[in-house]
Amino acid sequence: MSIDLEKIDLIRNRTGASYREAKKALDETGGDVIEALINLEETDRSFIGTTAQEESTEKVQGRSQDIMEQIKSVLQRGQDTRIKVKQGERTVFEMPATMGALGVLAALASSELAILGALGTATAMAKNYTLEINHRSKKGDEQPEQADSNDAFTFNNPPMQ
Repeated sequence: MSIDLEKIDLIRNRTGASYREAKKALDETGGDVIEALINLEETDRSFIGTTAQEESTEKVQGRSQDIMEQIKSVLQRGQDTRIKVKQGERTVFEMPATMGALGVLAALASSELAILGALGTATAMAKNYTLEINHRSKKGDEQPEQADSNDAFTFNNPPMQ
């Protein structure tokens, strides 16, 4: 019995395993101390690798959730901001700023869309259209009909001479 206890103590001193773990490792290897040490070492490495992998997965998931929250916030602000094209007091076209941003990205990606955008801009300038950007702040569930003058940007096209 002292030989077994000596082997268990030897394994415990070298690996930091509990008595139960050291005895189990010795039983699995038929009393071979070196094989028991190797098995315990491999078990510890796989545990450490799994733990590190789980921690990195949790970090990535946490970061991806933060990124998704930021994207949602940007999209919500884009929905709260409206782009209006007006001629005099009449609203000709209105859309969320998010759609306008997607349109700009599409124009950058395609030369045909860029040409259409340039033609549309030239036509709007010739017809004396006005571009108005309004940010509507949410107060409860109600949306104000008219944005505050501090929250609006208006570009008036000067008349052509």
